[in-house]
Amino acid sequence: MSKNNFKKIAQEVISSEIKSLQKLKRSIDKNFNKVIDAITNCKKGKIILSGVGKSGIIAKKISSTLSSVGTPSFFVDASSCSHGDLGQISSNDILILISNSGESAELKNIIQHANRNRNIILIGIVSKKNSLLYKNSDIKILLPEVKEAGPGSIVPTSSTTMQLAIGDAIAISTMKHKKFGEKEFKKFHPSGSIGAKLKTVEDLMLKGKKIPFINENIKMRTALKIITKKKLGVLIVQNNSKKTNGIITDGQIRRINEKKGNLDNLKVKNVMTKNPISIDKEVLAAKALSLMNLKRITSLCVHKNKIKNKTIGIIHIHNILENNIQ
Repeated sequence: MSKNNFKKIAQEVISSEIKSLQKLKRSIDKNFNKVIDAITNCKKGKIILSGVGKSGIIAKKISSTLSSVGTPSFFVDASSCSHGDLGQISSNDILILISNSGESAELKNIIQHANRNRNIILIGIVSKKNSLLYKNSDIKILLPEVKEAGPGSIVPTSSTTMQLAIGDAIAISTMKHKKFGEKEFKKFHPSGSIGAKLKTVEDLMLKGKKIPFINENIKMRTALKIITKKKLGVLIVQNNSKKTNGIITDGQIRRINEKKGNLDNLKVKNVMTKNPISIDKEVLAAKALSLMNLKRITSLCVHKNKIKNKTIGIIHIHNILENNIQ
């Protein structure tokens, strides 16, 4: 078979799954709202997802996504529930069962267990209206019946794509309902590329004694010693009230020295650049890097609560680049 034929097959598979997602989109009804209400109102119990085979794999992925966006949940294999794992499902829990046919033999015991306990809410995500799962679910999500991609429509493809999509829709809906934003998301993703993208200025800034503060009335000969000692190439200038009113860089010092000669008798306030650029500590580090590039500078003062003349930290471009933030 030629490569061109493989390309055609790929396009046909994708087209088939797109059609399935379009049918799914049209099928969403008020029962979806009931699912979100049940999950977000679950305070005493657990959120449990289960399924068999490919549907089980999808259920496991949805459970992981829910947990990552503020709705703790876990996956239990439906087959294992016939061998003791039913003990993981108890009163006040929400059980989300996913199955294309809704008739898999492994589902019977877990469905019976949920039905015997009236305090368990069973949510069924299924494509067959006459199935065991659909009939016994407290909240029913009926997925449209679709043609699977590939010869004979026997390989779970389009159906599992729909299951995955409805799971993502549930996760994002609960996330928005709980107002789970970037700040909360960052707590669960401290590493990797996602963690890097979500780092804030506060995560990377230098603070406390590491901030190179200097009083505006200090002589420049002392300032030169401090800027050399701090090794940041910058000094944050404060007045007697500890308010930030200027900044000095080593490049600035060199340029003024070439122009005026001896700087020893000059005060810091005679050399500094007034009203330095400051950024809020909650801003993403990537945005701070963008601002540095735009202004062609290597450091920013850091403030909080819009009080720009009270510096609580300093962030250098090296702090950002070392964390693989672009």
